[in-house]
Amino acid sequence: MRPPPAPPPAFDPRQVPVVARDDGLPPVPVEALDPATLRGWFAAPPPWTPEIRAEPRWVEGPATPAAVLVPLVWRARPTVLLTQRTAHLPTHAGQVAFPGGKLDACDDGDPVRCALREAAEEVGVAPAWVEPLGTLPVYATGSGFHITPVVALVRPQGPWRPNPQEVADAFEVPLAFLMDPRHHRHHELDVGGVRRRWLSMPYDDGGVERYIWGATAAMLRNLYRFFVAAGAIMRA
Repeated sequence: MRPPPAPPPAFDPRQVPVVARDDGLPPVPVEALDPATLRGWFAAPPPWTPEIRAEPRWVEGPATPAAVLVPLVWRARPTVLLTQRTAHLPTHAGQVAFPGGKLDACDDGDPVRCALREAAEEVGVAPAWVEPLGTLPVYATGSGFHITPVVALVRPQGPWRPNPQEVADAFEVPLAFLMDPRHHRHHELDVGGVRRRWLSMPYDDGGVERYIWGATAAMLRNLYRFFVAAGAIMRA
């Protein structure tokens, strides 16, 4: 019997050189967006192609369905709510992530229900604050999760309450920063004999580096591609 593939060797993504930047791509004019526009885009999605769909797999067996909430916090300047995972978690420990997790039996196979439940459990986002807009294509991680990103408007009416068992910190990054490709950095590295490619979007949060990379950065990049496609249709 063939042994399962070994997990990739640990490495610090911050130390991997940048091989390309996207200074030539247009930023999304976030200041021109409003909730009504976003509702319309997700109600009638434009033709578009996600840029990044999967990572090289390093576990065997069936995929684990999962969902994350992509929370667009609608302040005077919209932000995206993200979490810093605690260091003791079995997968993706210490990384920046969206609130989310694997689908449980109580979710009845519904990624939206899962994303709302996980966001409430992880950071105290009350479901009453959340207006789901739609989903992005499934993203497959190397650790065997098939993640459905659930994009939602969030109108906060209280502080975030990180669950210390899962979340070391909860923070917000301006949507305009994340939707500007000048902040999207490309990396490549041979890891365990496999050529791996990923994006990073480091954000200076008042002197604290929020190192967004991997699956989270890939899903944000797909959101960028969706917004660009929708905006092009709107301008046509």
